Amino acid sequence: MTQSHESIVQQQFGPQAAAYVTSAVHAQGPDLDRIAAIAAEVSPAHALDLGAGGGHVSYALAPHAQAVTASDLSADMIAAIRAHAAGQGLANISGEVAPAEALPFADGAFDLLACRFTAHHWRAFEAGLREARRVLAPGAPAIFVDVVAPEQAQADVHLQAVELLRDPSHVRDYRASEWIAALGRAGFTVQAMRTHRLRMDFAVWTERMRTPEAHVAAIRSLQSMVAADVARHFALEEDGSFTLDVALFEAV
Repeated sequence: MTQSHESIVQQQFGPQAAAYVTSAVHAQGPDLDRIAAIAAEVSPAHALDLGAGGGHVSYALAPHAQAVTASDLSADMIAAIRAHAAGQGLANISGEVAPAEALPFADGAFDLLACRFTAHHWRAFEAGLREARRVLAPGAPAIFVDVVAPEQAQADVHLQAVELLRDPSHVRDYRASEWIAALGRAGFTVQAMRTHRLRMDFAVWTERMRTPEAHVAAIRSLQSMVAADVARHFALEEDGSFTLDVALFEAV
């Protein structure tokens, strides 16, 4: 039986909404600190958290913005964000259910946009970037954060394979070079790129996505046969834990 990509995303993330709100991996990091610092400098009237997931970008933006809109394809994610924001007294956060490729916002509606750990799930990457550009006011800052694939082809393929086995809603972790080129085509100018490494505990990584045991076994099988240089790149550990590359792109 076949289904739309949007349905797969909602099936994967809807039941796990609460887990993403409380996820330690998503709730912290130098990238989130940088997003908050940029928001503090800009003091936006209306900021957009694009592909909000558990809402951690919204929570970081809220103290510095008059209003924050969290937008996500999953209604369950938006409901979880609203509940958490209410519990934390963050009254300036609102939610909107929408795909990144078709945002229900007016041209130039926002004066800051942040997008974190979501673009690798988009059905149409460049269409999502064009929509991000459309809803931003001219000259407004945009911050995009995601896992990036290695430039080396063999390591890239390995990453996409284990990501897809873990989560069927995965589309692609784009290379940094692909990000920069796509942002340029969408009308953005990249002003800076920051990178850091992020360790993924294998058990937590698979449990958060409810990965079927057969797929967990397939991932471990791939890891057991990986080339030595690929294993070194991902700092592959005995229990399957590994380390990813994360990039933050600052653009206008």
